[in-house]
Amino acid sequence: MKTAAAVLCICLPGLLLAGDWKSIPPDLTVPESRAGEPQPGARVRQTTAGWENSAVYHLLHLPVDWQPRGRYPLIIEYPGNGPYADARGDTCEGNVESCLLGYGISGGKGAIWAALPFIEVVEDRAQNAQRWWGDVRQTRDYCVKTVRHLCQTLGADSGRVFLAGFSRGSIACNFIGLHDDEIAALWRGFICHSHYDGSRAWPGTGGAADALERLRRLRDRPQWISQEGSTQVTEQLLRASGLDGRWTFVALPFPNHTAAWVLRDLPERRRLRAWFAEALQEK
Repeated sequence: MKTAAAVLCICLPGLLLAGDWKSIPPDLTVPESRAGEPQPGARVRQTTAGWENSAVYHLLHLPVDWQPRGRYPLIIEYPGNGPYADARGDTCEGNVESCLLGYGISGGKGAIWAALPFIEVVEDRAQNAQRWWGDVRQTRDYCVKTVRHLCQTLGADSGRVFLAGFSRGSIACNFIGLHDDEIAALWRGFICHSHYDGSRAWPGTGGAADALERLRRLRDRPQWISQEGSTQVTEQLLRASGLDGRWTFVALPFPNHTAAWVLRDLPERRRLRAWFAEALQEK
């Protein structure tokens, strides 16, 4: 990995008027989830060992070019809170089916994508949580075990694992992904879209000192940080932290609180794909 710290801010005012991105037809359609065994191009429901007797599950997508002896980057993704709907028509159900970033980045090729749950316990039974963190320890453990399983069995490359998320999932990139040294060591880079750990007092995440402790575990790994409208709040937070970081800030020129922009051929998606390709090439 590169060791030099860098901060890049990309603002693209005027490229799209507010809401105009919805007038651009999507060029990607996320495969419907279904039961069954993993196979190229399919998005299947899976449960990691240790949770077989629960209602917990994640969604796994193998790229269309997947081969049994291949080695592939792995994108782990967390969803936003749900059910969410606003006046603009943007929605999020808060479930793993709501995840979009990984598919938008890969286009369904060249990378394994897994949408992971936050886990809560209701009446002594673990299940996927639609809102916030549930049982943080179970959420964290499920992530670690799932990543290791995918690396051991399906050709995910342990040196090229990325963590992505939208809204609640974006906060989770640090809150869960940098929760302790063991889970922090899994990641090569992070894609954080809309919100950030420590940018305000998010429920259940502790105070500013806790967020800073997690942030220190980032070290020299790159983070893509995008936000509808402006990334100013997060930029100020990170610059005030006193830490050097390889942060790429991208202010999206539309107000929509959603990750659905990655399913369209927008300049911002092209930049995200270029960022991802560059991160994959680092030594």
